Amino acid sequence: MTWQAWFTLVVAIGTIVSLARDLISPVTAMMGAAVALLIAGIVSPSEAFAGFGNPAPMTVAALYIIARAVEKTGLLNPMVYGLLGHGGDSRATLARLVIPAAAASAFLNNTPIVAMLIPVVLVWCDRHRASPSRYLMPLSFAVVLGGVTTAIGTSTNLVVSGLMEAQGMAPMGLFEITPIGLPVALLGVGLLVLTAKWLLPERTPVGDRLEEDFREFIVTMEVEPEGPLANKPVEAAGLRNLQGVFLIQIERSGELIAPVGPDTVLRANDRLAFVGRVDMIVDLQRMRGLTSTEQRQLTHFDTSRHSFSEAVIGATSPLVGRTVKEAEFRSRYQAAVVAIHRSGERINAKLGEVKLKVGDTLLLLADHGFSSRWRDRSDFLLVAPLGGTPPGVTKKAWLVGLITLAVVGIAGAGLLPILQAALLGVAVLVATGLLTAGEARNAVDLDVIIVIAASFAVGTAIEKSGLAAHLADGIVGVSGGAGPIAVLLGVILATVLLTELITNNAAAALMFPIAFAAAQQLGVDPRAFAIGIAVSASNSFLTPIGYQTNTMVYGPGGYRFGDYLRLGLPLTVAMIIVTAVTIAFRWNL
Repeated sequence: MTWQAWFTLVVAIGTIVSLARDLISPVTAMMGAAVALLIAGIVSPSEAFAGFGNPAPMTVAALYIIARAVEKTGLLNPMVYGLLGHGGDSRATLARLVIPAAAASAFLNNTPIVAMLIPVVLVWCDRHRASPSRYLMPLSFAVVLGGVTTAIGTSTNLVVSGLMEAQGMAPMGLFEITPIGLPVALLGVGLLVLTAKWLLPERTPVGDRLEEDFREFIVTMEVEPEGPLANKPVEAAGLRNLQGVFLIQIERSGELIAPVGPDTVLRANDRLAFVGRVDMIVDLQRMRGLTSTEQRQLTHFDTSRHSFSEAVIGATSPLVGRTVKEAEFRSRYQAAVVAIHRSGERINAKLGEVKLKVGDTLLLLADHGFSSRWRDRSDFLLVAPLGGTPPGVTKKAWLVGLITLAVVGIAGAGLLPILQAALLGVAVLVATGLLTAGEARNAVDLDVIIVIAASFAVGTAIEKSGLAAHLADGIVGVSGGAGPIAVLLGVILATVLLTELITNNAAAALMFPIAFAAAQQLGVDPRAFAIGIAVSASNSFLTPIGYQTNTMVYGPGGYRFGDYLRLGLPLTVAMIIVTAVTIAFRWNL
């Protein structure tokens, strides 16, 4: 291999390792790789930034906005809540949930669908005393499966379409992937309905542990009128760096002060609420000037002003790798962390010193505006209020549904390309006031858009440097002359493995030039291998971090890491077989 190929290989491996071990964010890894390849002269400036001029990133952005409008108006909520019914056989109930969710994900971005439906499922489960663990993971898997049935069902399909276009091929048609993706989706959803009850244990979700957590986590103290703490600021009184607990709010003459700043002056008879572990409140017990009120009740908090939410940490969150204290969580988010749950278990440690990881679920006490402030930000993958009623539907939901159907119809009929149809839909949403310009802007996950655009540069380098041809030689050689089907199966397996380690978009971008070169060597249609990559890169079922929706349900469902393997392994095996067989028949390999 040339030095360019070796350099590109090192960059690609470094990117994979960085993403797999969460050393840096996906956007930093992909942009860093693109810049390194540009500086090395392997790609030109126009090639390094060609992804930003490709239709794929802009199409994904437009579809994010349309999905946000659906989420805002609650278009799917009453339908799904009604379909869940009044309890009964879990398989029938599960089918009524996952089938419409999979159908919706064929035309809407997966992440907003799951964000929209998690609160609905949690409320339903609470009312019918059912375990959300039997429903949330199948919901995530179902929307992933539904996403591979059309070109706009997931961003990965659009990435592959953009890569095809960059190679001089026609972009992926709206329903071109359907003959491959639909059998996969039908079989996958059927397996979910049949096996989830057997394979998924009943787990206790974070919300159901609220009362238990608060009996252990809330301590109320009162400032003695003649004590040494009266008329002192909080920080000067030594209440900012306590062992095991932190001050969450002050009740003074019927008024609540929350969050509590370091300069807040304590007054006689103030009632201080501390969050922490009761077995670590030695600091409070020894502190002169405080008297225990022996109140450890949830009702102590004014629920008309504050509510409890669970927030899930995603891969792009600035909180990953930082402690609650380092992030200055209370002052930044105007919320207090009451508990941290990881892999289905509450972390028993001083909360301020726990380094946060992808998939962690934070139990928060905040004002009622917390969800709306942070829902469209990358800080949290999901913000779901605990308790309450299922989200309702607005009067304009029908109009959003009509616009969405129009976009799909126009693109499906070939009247306009997918990009133009989606942008037209966005223009109508904003012009009619269904979304404000600010809401449309906030709906777009810029990190995802940048990762998609930067991945084109890495893919170009893999092909241009000759690395793709060398790796394709290896794949073809390993097949031992068994033919295109064996090579296709190898490409699918490699893509499945890679997508569990890194983002699905990055996996598709890295595998595409290799698969393209292999198809050329075999003399078969590269579109067959491209479709195989699109389906395989999207269908991630083995870990909670392989796909964004899997991470979203991790905490709310109370899952453990191994639960994904239980349900996901048979699903993955079935997906690989059906994908390879249907592609072989479709392209006569």
